[in-house]
Amino acid sequence: MESRLRLFLLTPLMVSILLCNSGCSLFRHKTRTSNEPATSSGPVVVDAAASATTATVTEPVLEPKVERRKIKTPKIHSSDFEIGMFGGILGIEDFGSHSVYGARVDFHISESFFLQGAYGRSRGGKTTAESLSGNIQVLSSANRNYNYYNLSLGWDALPGEVFVGENRAYNSALYFIVGAGGTKFAGDNHFTVNGGFGYRVLVNNWVSARIDIRDYLYDTALLNSPKKVVNNLEATLGLSFYF
Repeated sequence: MESRLRLFLLTPLMVSILLCNSGCSLFRHKTRTSNEPATSSGPVVVDAAASATTATVTEPVLEPKVERRKIKTPKIHSSDFEIGMFGGILGIEDFGSHSVYGARVDFHISESFFLQGAYGRSRGGKTTAESLSGNIQVLSSANRNYNYYNLSLGWDALPGEVFVGENRAYNSALYFIVGAGGTKFAGDNHFTVNGGFGYRVLVNNWVSARIDIRDYLYDTALLNSPKKVVNNLEATLGLSFYF
């Protein structure tokens, strides 16, 4: 009887405690859910290494200081004219080697090709027979004058530069030339073919220095000999001006 009475009194107390614990748990769950951000899907992880790399400014180990030299090289534009004078030695077959001088006019068709007109003068000396005999005169004094003219095509085969010291560079070109014209010598006019090569150095934008080697070939029957081809070799130095 007494145990039944205790059970009857304790039952409402236990039910009240259970209800109180359930209500407190539900309240705490709702409060925590309402305080969390709606878009948060988990903890935010910050990459410390990436942040440190971004924040650090990378400085070069070496700071080279290079002073650039300003080099002005002369240039020839296409369609430029060039006029010059030359002097040197001309070897006239059977008549010795003598001084020669003249003038040339060039027309630069492009950077590689040019046309050249030339005129030169020299004078033939005595032949071997005249020097040995002393009394024989093959040509008169007037007929010993040697004049020639020609029109030639030139090709700048090897353009390049010439360096003088460390601070000077000059444009240059090795060229080949071939052409035709006429030669007046010994009282006769001869159709002449010429060919050779030269080397040109541009001193500045409007002046060039050059050296030329030429060979002039024509037929002749002079000195009572059968008709033959003579080779008259020429070596000259020249100075030209552009305009």
